[in-house]
Amino acid sequence: MTPENFKPKKDFNTRLENTKSLPDIFEVVKAAVWECQRKSRGGLMLGLANLGNHPEGFLGAFYPVGSNVIVMNKIPLERIKETRLELYKPYAFHVLLHEYLHTLGYMDESGVRQMAHQITKEVFGEEHLATKIAANTAHFFHNLVYPGATWQADEMKMELVGGFDRGSTSYIC
Repeated sequence: MTPENFKPKKDFNTRLENTKSLPDIFEVVKAAVWECQRKSRGGLMLGLANLGNHPEGFLGAFYPVGSNVIVMNKIPLERIKETRLELYKPYAFHVLLHEYLHTLGYMDESGVRQMAHQITKEVFGEEHLATKIAANTAHFFHNLVYPGATWQADEMKMELVGGFDRGSTSYIC
Protein backbone atom coordinates (compact mmCIF):
# COMPACT_ATOMS: atom_id res chain seq x y z
CA MET A 1 0.00 0.00 0.00
CA THR A 2 1.16 3.53 -0.68
CA PRO A 3 1.19 6.13 2.07
CA GLU A 4 -1.30 9.00 1.83
CA ASN A 5 1.46 11.58 1.27
CA PHE A 6 3.04 9.60 -1.57
CA LYS A 7 4.06 11.72 -4.54
CA PRO A 8 4.16 10.11 -8.00
CA LYS A 9 7.54 9.56 -9.59
CA LYS A 10 7.89 12.41 -12.08
CA ASP A 11 10.12 10.25 -14.21
CA PHE A 12 7.20 7.98 -15.08
CA ASN A 13 4.88 10.86 -15.94
CA THR A 14 7.54 12.36 -18.22
CA ARG A 15 8.47 9.01 -19.71
CA LEU A 16 4.86 8.24 -20.66
CA GLU A 17 4.30 11.74 -22.04
CA ASN A 18 7.41 11.40 -24.22
CA THR A 19 6.45 8.05 -25.76
CA LYS A 20 5.80 7.94 -29.47
CA SER A 21 4.68 4.34 -30.02
CA LEU A 22 3.28 1.23 -28.36
CA PRO A 23 6.81 -0.21 -27.95
CA ASP A 24 7.80 3.01 -26.16
CA ILE A 25 4.77 2.70 -23.86
CA PHE A 26 5.66 -0.94 -23.18
CA GLU A 27 9.13 0.09 -22.02
CA VAL A 28 7.44 2.36 -19.43
CA VAL A 29 5.21 -0.57 -18.40
CA LYS A 30 8.21 -2.83 -17.85
CA ALA A 31 10.02 -0.13 -15.86
CA ALA A 32 6.93 0.41 -13.66
CA VAL A 33 6.60 -3.31 -12.92
CA TRP A 34 10.31 -3.54 -12.15
CA GLU A 35 10.08 -0.50 -9.86
CA CYS A 36 7.09 -1.85 -7.94
CA GLN A 37 7.40 -5.65 -8.13
CA ARG A 38 11.04 -6.32 -9.08
CA LYS A 39 9.84 -8.73 -11.77
CA SER A 40 10.45 -8.78 -15.49
CA ARG A 41 10.19 -10.93 -18.55
CA GLY A 42 11.68 -10.54 -22.01
CA GLY A 43 11.01 -11.81 -25.49
CA LEU A 44 7.41 -10.66 -25.85
CA MET A 45 5.64 -9.65 -29.05
CA LEU A 46 2.59 -7.47 -29.56
CA GLY A 47 -0.08 -8.26 -32.09
CA LEU A 48 -2.86 -5.84 -33.04
CA ALA A 49 -6.15 -7.35 -34.18
CA ASN A 50 -9.80 -6.46 -34.62
CA LEU A 51 -11.32 -8.26 -31.63
CA GLY A 52 -14.77 -6.78 -32.15
CA ASN A 53 -16.84 -4.06 -30.53
CA HIS A 54 -19.74 -3.96 -28.11
CA PRO A 55 -21.05 -0.72 -26.56
CA GLU A 56 -21.39 -2.32 -23.11
CA GLY A 57 -17.96 -3.93 -22.98
CA PHE A 58 -15.19 -5.36 -25.07
CA LEU A 59 -12.02 -7.38 -24.97
CA GLY A 60 -9.12 -4.91 -24.72
CA ALA A 61 -6.42 -7.53 -25.12
CA PHE A 62 -5.52 -11.07 -24.18
CA TYR A 63 -2.48 -13.17 -23.43
CA PRO A 64 -2.54 -16.78 -24.64
CA VAL A 65 -1.05 -18.55 -21.61
CA GLY A 66 2.31 -20.11 -22.34
CA SER A 67 2.96 -17.95 -25.38
CA ASN A 68 5.14 -14.89 -25.91
CA VAL A 69 2.51 -12.67 -27.50
CA ILE A 70 0.07 -10.09 -26.21
CA VAL A 71 -2.85 -9.53 -28.60
CA MET A 72 -4.39 -6.06 -28.30
CA ASN A 73 -7.75 -4.98 -29.72
CA LYS A 74 -7.07 -2.18 -32.18
CA ILE A 75 -10.71 -0.98 -32.19
CA PRO A 76 -10.52 0.91 -28.85
CA LEU A 77 -7.22 2.46 -29.96
CA GLU A 78 -8.87 3.74 -33.14
CA ARG A 79 -11.90 5.01 -31.19
CA ILE A 80 -9.69 6.90 -28.71
CA LYS A 81 -7.95 8.65 -31.59
CA GLU A 82 -11.39 9.85 -32.76
CA THR A 83 -12.78 10.94 -29.38
CA ARG A 84 -10.09 11.84 -26.81
CA LEU A 85 -6.53 11.49 -28.04
CA GLU A 86 -5.17 12.30 -24.55
CA LEU A 87 -6.51 8.88 -23.41
CA TYR A 88 -4.37 6.96 -25.92
CA LYS A 89 -1.17 6.63 -23.91
CA PRO A 90 -2.82 6.10 -20.49
CA TYR A 91 -5.20 3.49 -21.98
CA ALA A 92 -2.41 1.69 -23.83
CA PHE A 93 -0.30 1.75 -20.66
CA HIS A 94 -3.16 0.21 -18.68
CA VAL A 95 -3.91 -2.57 -21.16
CA LEU A 96 -0.25 -3.44 -21.72
CA LEU A 97 0.41 -3.43 -17.97
CA HIS A 98 -2.54 -5.75 -17.33
CA GLU A 99 -1.43 -8.22 -19.99
CA TYR A 100 2.25 -7.97 -19.00
CA LEU A 101 1.28 -9.00 -15.48
CA HIS A 102 -0.40 -12.08 -17.00
CA THR A 103 2.84 -12.91 -18.84
CA LEU A 104 4.61 -12.84 -15.48
CA GLY A 105 2.36 -15.65 -14.25
CA TYR A 106 -0.44 -13.75 -12.54
CA MET A 107 -3.61 -15.34 -13.89
CA ASP A 108 -6.36 -14.28 -11.47
CA GLU A 109 -8.27 -11.50 -13.27
CA SER A 110 -9.42 -9.58 -10.21
CA GLY A 111 -5.97 -9.88 -8.65
CA VAL A 112 -4.33 -8.59 -11.84
CA ARG A 113 -6.81 -5.68 -12.00
CA GLN A 114 -5.98 -4.73 -8.41
CA MET A 115 -2.24 -5.10 -8.99
CA ALA A 116 -2.38 -3.01 -12.17
CA HIS A 117 -4.29 -0.29 -10.34
CA GLN A 118 -1.83 -0.32 -7.45
CA ILE A 119 1.24 -0.15 -9.72
CA THR A 120 -0.31 2.64 -11.79
CA LYS A 121 -1.21 4.63 -8.69
CA GLU A 122 2.27 4.12 -7.30
CA VAL A 123 4.13 5.38 -10.37
CA PHE A 124 1.70 8.08 -11.59
CA GLY A 125 -0.36 9.12 -8.58
CA GLU A 126 -4.10 9.09 -7.97
CA GLU A 127 -5.06 11.85 -10.44
CA HIS A 128 -3.30 10.56 -13.56
CA LEU A 129 -5.58 9.36 -16.39
CA ALA A 130 -3.88 5.94 -16.40
CA THR A 131 -4.76 5.51 -12.72
CA LYS A 132 -8.36 6.57 -13.34
CA ILE A 133 -8.64 4.10 -16.22
CA ALA A 134 -7.18 1.34 -14.03
CA ALA A 135 -9.66 2.20 -11.28
CA ASN A 136 -12.76 2.21 -13.53
CA THR A 137 -12.38 1.36 -17.21
CA ALA A 138 -16.16 1.37 -17.67
CA HIS A 139 -16.23 5.11 -16.99
CA PHE A 140 -14.30 5.59 -20.24
CA PHE A 141 -16.34 3.18 -22.42
CA HIS A 142 -17.91 5.95 -24.52
CA ASN A 143 -14.37 6.83 -25.64
CA LEU A 144 -13.35 3.21 -26.18
CA VAL A 145 -16.22 1.68 -28.16
CA TYR A 146 -18.30 2.69 -31.14
CA PRO A 147 -21.80 3.47 -29.83
CA GLY A 148 -24.72 1.48 -31.19
CA ALA A 149 -22.46 -0.96 -33.02
CA THR A 150 -21.80 -4.55 -32.12
CA TRP A 151 -19.66 -6.90 -34.13
CA GLN A 152 -17.36 -9.83 -33.77
CA ALA A 153 -14.32 -10.08 -35.96
CA ASP A 154 -14.98 -12.42 -38.89
CA GLU A 155 -11.44 -13.71 -38.80
CA MET A 156 -8.61 -12.63 -36.63
CA LYS A 157 -5.90 -11.09 -38.74
CA MET A 158 -3.12 -10.01 -36.47
CA GLU A 159 -0.37 -7.58 -37.35
CA LEU A 160 2.79 -7.78 -35.27
CA VAL A 161 4.20 -4.51 -33.95
CA GLY A 162 7.88 -4.26 -34.85
CA GLY A 163 10.48 -3.52 -32.18
CA PHE A 164 8.03 -4.20 -29.37
CA ASP A 165 10.15 -5.67 -26.57
CA ARG A 166 13.33 -3.73 -27.26
CA GLY A 167 14.83 -4.21 -23.82
CA SER A 168 15.26 -7.94 -24.37
CA THR A 169 16.85 -7.71 -27.82
CA SER A 170 20.55 -8.38 -27.66
CA TYR A 171 21.17 -8.90 -31.36
CA ILE A 172 19.67 -8.16 -34.76
CA CYS A 173 18.93 -10.94 -37.25
